[in-house]
Amino acid sequence: MVLRLETWKEYESCCNEGHSSSATKASVESALRAAYDLDAGEITVVVLGRFVVLEGFVRRKGDEDRAAEIAEDIVGKGYVKSRLLRR
Repeated sequence: MVLRLETWKEYESCCNEGHSSSATKASVESALRAAYDLDAGEITVVVLGRFVVLEGFVRRKGDEDRAAEIAEDIVGKGYVKSRLLRR
């Protein structure tokens, strides 16, 4: 199965306003690692257009939802795709 995400044609205009995919990635990564209730050591953040994709592993039940919630606080509800697995 291939995960296909829609692309955002207006993304370049967003970047012209000072927002970039690398800044978004850094913000999400920083927020995940700062969360006291989440072990984000095995979570990888990828930015595809206007979407943030969370990949990797979490240890506890509910951590997948918590990680997505943290990312949505930064990029907005509906713009986070979680591909996290629990070990």
